[in-house]
Amino acid sequence: MAKPTLFPIAFALVLLLLFLSSLSASKTAAEEKEDASVYIVFVEEPAGEKPEAFHIRTLSAVLGRSEEAAEQAILFHYTHAAYGFAAKLTPKQAEKLKKQPGVLEVMPSRTYSIHDPTTSASAQLSVI
Repeated sequence: MAKPTLFPIAFALVLLLLFLSSLSASKTAAEEKEDASVYIVFVEEPAGEKPEAFHIRTLSAVLGRSEEAAEQAILFHYTHAAYGFAAKLTPKQAEKLKKQPGVLEVMPSRTYSIHDPTTSASAQLSVI
């Protein structure tokens, strides 16, 4: 009677360990989206290009996806008093965006609540 070899069992265990470690190490798109929050991005005034097109092109370079995906991530374009946009980003994407040409500042959006103690009314202010 031939002795069974351990090679197939060891090989299967190694594959299983590699598979499990890849699952725990990488975030799914849904998990990454949950980590995303709104950031305000200030940019230089784009020369010879519409501000909205510059915003989309700059963000798509960071997201590594199509311009359509960048367009969907942008919540608002600022084109009058300042140039920039608001977008849902992960902290890692925000850090990468800071290094893009023409980007002046990337900061988290903040919302403050004001409560009037004389009434039950309250208001929320978004700060840029």
